[in-house]
Amino acid sequence: MKTLSTFVVTVVLIIGLVGCAPAPTPTQYNLTISSTSLGSVTTPGAGTSHYQEGTVVNLVATPDPGYRFVNWTGNVGTIANVNAASTTITMNSNYSITANFAVIPPGQYSLTISSSTEGWLLCGNVTTPGEGTFIYSSGTVANLVAQAEEGCQFVGWTGDVATIADVNAATTTIAMNGDFSIRANFRPYASTIVAAGGAHTVGLKSDGTVVAVGDNYYGQCTLGGWASITQVAAGSCHTVGLKSDGTVVAVGWNTYGQCDVASRSWTDIIQVAGGWGHTVGLKSDGTVVAAGDNAYGQCDVASRSWTDIIQVAASSWHTVGLRTDGTVVAAGDNGYGRCNVGGWTDIIQVAAGSWHTVGLRTDGTVVAVGDNTYGQCNAGGWTDIIQVSAGYWHTVGLKDDGTVVAVGDNYYRPCDVVGWADIVQVAAGRRHTVGLRSDGTVVAAGSNAYGPCDVGGWHLF
Repeated sequence: MKTLSTFVVTVVLIIGLVGCAPAPTPTQYNLTISSTSLGSVTTPGAGTSHYQEGTVVNLVATPDPGYRFVNWTGNVGTIANVNAASTTITMNSNYSITANFAVIPPGQYSLTISSSTEGWLLCGNVTTPGEGTFIYSSGTVANLVAQAEEGCQFVGWTGDVATIADVNAATTTIAMNGDFSIRANFRPYASTIVAAGGAHTVGLKSDGTVVAVGDNYYGQCTLGGWASITQVAAGSCHTVGLKSDGTVVAVGWNTYGQCDVASRSWTDIIQVAGGWGHTVGLKSDGTVVAAGDNAYGQCDVASRSWTDIIQVAASSWHTVGLRTDGTVVAAGDNGYGRCNVGGWTDIIQVAAGSWHTVGLRTDGTVVAVGDNTYGQCNAGGWTDIIQVSAGYWHTVGLKDDGTVVAVGDNYYRPCDVVGWADIVQVAAGRRHTVGLRSDGTVVAAGSNAYGPCDVGGWHLF
């Protein structure tokens, strides 16, 4: 609705007198799909298909002209939304389902509404008129209201949007002069289930606890007592956690006071970011607070230009903020021009690398400024991107099909992400890249000095 090599599993084969037992055969189930007349199931198609247990199968029902999708019937217990023409079914048994269609009376049109999600995280939904298929008389102006969940933002309507009054507004209207299918898109303020620091990796579990691997010289991985965490961020040598009550905790290197976020009484925080020696917090009123090293003005975020902020990013010596209108502000060292973001528009997410800044546009393309010595800003040709992350000298992009692209310094192989699939979030560290899969497992590529890529046993949800 809505970022190295893959982790290595060392298998030790011990051959004894009894020999080796064969690996168990994965359980498979049948999915039988049919449809009433007036339409068809285009994905995966009518008939019987076979899937391994736990597979999430996409379903797309397409009505014939003049007809509308009604619902799915049959064994619908694991269908995400029985009223949505485009939905999913989770295969944990044999299922038989039917797509049902109905005629649209003369002078009436159908409006099919759905919403995007980011992996396991439901980021929002359409509250008016709801989600599914609705019928309106020709010429009706229907109200649309998209409601983002806490920690998420609405980022636009897509699909048949020609008659939507404002595709970027969560509350708007659509003029019904045809059959339309639209989607409300949401995204978290920042991708915060996994975070990659200088040489450590942090993961947020669904129970609000946190795990970490890698360099722990400053205690940046000592998170055993953390609870009720809703978001994590990783600085160079410190780790930050946002609690469900809007307060913040931090551990690790604290030479510049970058971990002194509890004593500063930070409250009403909705997003956090960690830089080299500073920590940034976004408040619910759209203002920003910062603690730590301010040698280059990277903590100067209290000015009038830093209002109406919906996301923040921090790196070595600069801080970046995304405004509600899609423009971007930056503070701190402008070496290599990494703070030259004043002309950016239509941005929905920002990321800060060591010496470069990256922005994701509403159309799924990417812009970048700053140091390009290693090609870390060469993301201009990317398309269909839904999230970006910036490391020290590389940039990572998550595509809408769950695959990952990367550019920049690949000496330690942090850009070796070809072949990753089913990814729902990426995070770029100094010399490594981490990917969160839709099943809650994690993959990593790049330098494993200190063990930041030892995430093979993680199951975050």
